[in-house]
Amino acid sequence: MAWEEWEQLKAQAADPRHSTRMQLNQYVAAPGGGGDTKGDLVVGHKDLEAVGKAAHDLFDDFTNYSGHARVASESAAGGLKGEGFALGGALEHVTERWNEQARTLLDACAHISNHLRYTKNQHAADDSYIAGAVSSIATLDEGFDNRRGY
Repeated sequence: MAWEEWEQLKAQAADPRHSTRMQLNQYVAAPGGGGDTKGDLVVGHKDLEAVGKAAHDLFDDFTNYSGHARVASESAAGGLKGEGFALGGALEHVTERWNEQARTLLDACAHISNHLRYTKNQHAADDSYIAGAVSSIATLDEGFDNRRGY
């Protein structure tokens, strides 16, 4: 790189119209100077509860309705197969696949509901731990202040 080229690049970098600024350890401010943004994802307890409840309701409802469909399909497949219809074997195959897919969906719903319940409990435990740690620090500070005679 020639000296003139280096000087030109330095001048361009210093030009406020072409300036690229580095930002360390902060979230890019919102246009208009809104200083309230922190850049963290915020999800309220109500949001998590709604998702967990929807997953739990889907689990309950789907268990009920898919159970009726399973019993009816197995009965129909058995009847058709017993009468010698090839359709009975095909319906039996479809019923088996349906049951596998239904179990997969139910497992996913249970996983979502259980994970959100666990997350809620874990956050409550973390909040309790942090509150205890902070109050311990405040008590320790108070003890030092008392010792100094403040």
